[in-house]
Amino acid sequence: MKQIAVISGKGGTGKTVLTASFAALARDAVLADCDVDAADLHLLLKPKIGERHEFKSGKKAEIDKKLCNECGECLNVCRFDAIDNDFVVDPISCEGCDICSYICPVNAITMKENLSGELFISDTKYGPFVYARLGIAEENSGKLVTLVKQNAKEIGERENKDYIIIDGPPGIGCPVISSLANIDLALIVTEPTLSGIHDMERVADVAKHFGVHTKVVINKYDINLKNTQDIRKICHSRNIEVLAELPYSQKVIQSLVKSSILVEFCNDRIVKDIIALWERIK
Repeated sequence: MKQIAVISGKGGTGKTVLTASFAALARDAVLADCDVDAADLHLLLKPKIGERHEFKSGKKAEIDKKLCNECGECLNVCRFDAIDNDFVVDPISCEGCDICSYICPVNAITMKENLSGELFISDTKYGPFVYARLGIAEENSGKLVTLVKQNAKEIGERENKDYIIIDGPPGIGCPVISSLANIDLALIVTEPTLSGIHDMERVADVAKHFGVHTKVVINKYDINLKNTQDIRKICHSRNIEVLAELPYSQKVIQSLVKSSILVEFCNDRIVKDIIALWERIK
């Protein structure tokens, strides 16, 4: 079973459109959305949720008003201003440092495990699909990504699937690093813009650091042919193969408006190019 992660240095390059198309073409894969901060692959795959699991990470302070004598010691030591004058903890501001519970003279403050998000195990007409949703301002996205991948791998091994296809997060932070762990191929989707080139190089450096086999797809290559040529030169200098150059197409926008997967929406040139790209990946 091979694991393929579709990543990009920046958002908006077309990762999810490509991942959904691969899901429709593969037909024997487990699908995973590791962009837990802003998951959107489910909008195209339209999953039927089978299991929901709470994701708990870190701790938040909680004040028992029955025990609290409002001495103000916790207000004095909280450097995050997470406790108001009514001695109520703001869970968003609280960083879980535990100093308030340590300093409280009447033991009115306890540290409670924090509910940070949810993980979903679902089914689609393209195969099993695992994704997650991290709560607003919550941390440990890398840990949640790892849980998504672990569940996808367990399902793939149990059902004897050929592929795990991962819609990775943008950027180069913890979720990306977790997405790249133990995969067989990182497919970087870039675009011929200055920010696209810059961020492609950054995420390629991350993949190289962790020894991940990497290929590149240039999406919307024809919007700036000079920048496309620059991307080719950069990839050549880094010994990274450019697997495909996909043209700009209004059909992509139309398919998204209809919440439809591109390769099922039309049969334009870009669809033929994506099919050829998937055959190359296989």
